[in-house]
Amino acid sequence: MSDRTGKFAGDDPFAIARRWLKEAEQTEPNDPNAIALATVDPDGLPNMRMVLLKEIADDGFVFYTNYDSAKGQELAASGKAGFVMHWKTLRRQIRVRGPVSRQDGPEADAYYASRSLKSRLGAWASQQSRPLSSRGALMAEVAKVSARHGLNPPRPPFWGGFKITPVEIEFWADGDYRLHDRFVWRRAEESATWDITRLNP
Repeated sequence: MSDRTGKFAGDDPFAIARRWLKEAEQTEPNDPNAIALATVDPDGLPNMRMVLLKEIADDGFVFYTNYDSAKGQELAASGKAGFVMHWKTLRRQIRVRGPVSRQDGPEADAYYASRSLKSRLGAWASQQSRPLSSRGALMAEVAKVSARHGLNPPRPPFWGGFKITPVEIEFWADGDYRLHDRFVWRRAEESATWDITRLNP
């Protein structure tokens, strides 16, 4: 596509996404890797929350969470998700939709081990998305798991990664007079060739 140049240039959408994120890391004051993750509950009602994207792989987008949380259960039930990543400083966003798979092997172990000790213990202590009587009760649970697991806690069996393997990625950049630039990459399935279309703003 002749006018897909500059910030939109490239034949690999994952490489473009990594490039945009790297640029955002230089300008965004907080969490340039934050995404608004969308799932649906069993009734089809959407649910959204901010999570941190931890990797843009060669074939998907990876984040980590508690598998027993609301989002973990919804992802397991539907097998699909979407997210938007928005950078105010760059006036750009990326939208992604696609099937989801669990990432709970060596990569999840390595990422878990790279987190601070308090974060690792917090993953054990928190029954994410479930009712909590008080912050004191949570801190008491942290103390219990600290005593149980010590300074090198293993990754909890209920905590790990999810990878969204997109069938649609849209790159959006702000334009004057709201005449934005939008390019959407679509494919029928993971092994299919991307079809790239410029969209009206």
